[in-house]
Amino acid sequence: MSDTRGQRDDTMPIDTAELHRFLTELLGAGGVIDDPAEFGRYTTDWAGDKGSDPWMVARPGTPEQVADIVAFCHRHRIPMVAQGGHSGLVGGAQPDAERRELLISLERLNRIRHIDPINFSMSVDSGCILQTVKDAAEAADCYFPLALGAQGSCQIGGNVSTNAGGLNVLRYGMMRQLVLGLEVVLPDGRLWNGMHALHKDNRGYDLKQLFIGAEGTLGIVTGAVLKLAPRPQTSRTALIAVPDIASALALYGQARRSCCDLLSAFELIPRVCMELAFEAAPDLPDPLDEAYPVYVLLEVSASGPVDLDAMIEHLFETGAEQEHVLDGVLASSEAQAAQLWQIRESMLEGQQMRGEHLRTDVSLPISGLTAFFEAASHAVAQRSPDTQIIAYGHIGDGNLHFNLLPPPALDLEAKKALLHELETLLFDLVDAHHGSISAEHGIGRVKQAPFLEDLGELEYSLLSGLKRLFDPHGLMAAGRILPR
Repeated sequence: MSDTRGQRDDTMPIDTAELHRFLTELLGAGGVIDDPAEFGRYTTDWAGDKGSDPWMVARPGTPEQVADIVAFCHRHRIPMVAQGGHSGLVGGAQPDAERRELLISLERLNRIRHIDPINFSMSVDSGCILQTVKDAAEAADCYFPLALGAQGSCQIGGNVSTNAGGLNVLRYGMMRQLVLGLEVVLPDGRLWNGMHALHKDNRGYDLKQLFIGAEGTLGIVTGAVLKLAPRPQTSRTALIAVPDIASALALYGQARRSCCDLLSAFELIPRVCMELAFEAAPDLPDPLDEAYPVYVLLEVSASGPVDLDAMIEHLFETGAEQEHVLDGVLASSEAQAAQLWQIRESMLEGQQMRGEHLRTDVSLPISGLTAFFEAASHAVAQRSPDTQIIAYGHIGDGNLHFNLLPPPALDLEAKKALLHELETLLFDLVDAHHGSISAEHGIGRVKQAPFLEDLGELEYSLLSGLKRLFDPHGLMAAGRILPR
């Protein structure tokens, strides 16, 4: 590694041949992609949104190689952006159209470094696929609880950098609560080793927290120490029909009290979302004999001898007595439970099949979800009665995906204009209800404008000061979260 890292260097910019030569010598021919015909998968995210072509793609295989690349970029003032599993939804890891960026793909950093089942921790490279990490934890009789629809492709570094949430936040917290230590390449190429496996460490500033949720703007995560949990020995999944969202929230309060810390997921699924799932997966059976306005999908799990069936049945009974529960089914097998969860995942595919639509990722105080839902539904209906509302989410952490399908008769440009107008309307309502426009997807570039509009002067000063401190030349993921 170069010993000039962190020092000022006014080397003039270099040309494509020089950059390619440096990367090839460092990474080998297979570590560099410079043919635009091969850029496709590095410029397109899960939703199909396409970014611009990078200058070229570097594919380092070790943290030290990442550090050498970043140091080189720092010396020659080369803009760069790190990329994980292409599952982001806010344009944060796609190359910038306004300047040539070197794209640093972390897909080859995929080692499970160490598992400690006594300390309930695991050290991994940042390019490890989430599902691989979950499987490795299970093989050690442990459990890594982060659960996402994209877990077969998303990477740990991206999960850290976006502070990923998912289905189990209610019980285990977001990624911020699941990280014990980090290894990060700073924008000048220095490699910070914070790979501590301590569950308690109160030595002043907690530097790792600065990089969690920073979306790669302050450094590139190359390794992480993850907090594991005991592997659940039993789990039960139930789908419960309720009359409305207010009843779903009342049932959540009951479930939280009666199931205590064993409640790991509590999902809101209106009927329209069920129909989308059946469109995407026609072989999926409708779990109940009748169609109901709203459903709750919940899961409880335990590592010891707990009668989970009795717990859920009691919830059914008390919910029915208070007229919050209309019907329900308790999965009798793992296969049936998997079918219920497939409904939750297939909704996203069904939504995608409908074409142009608005995705939001808002959070509200849990007690304020009903008021927001009603206000937002009324406002959308007033502006565009034919726009279809697709609202679902993680009730247990106040995260609502209030998505919109525009009238199909509109042409593409008219759809985009309408959805932009409706997004502004919704975000104003989120602000009025003391919520957040991003619960788990991040800001990136897609949500930067509304994020900045709501940012106070002091908060902007503090955030931009952090960016200048870590990256004074604005080379790393510039234009994400904050403007260049």
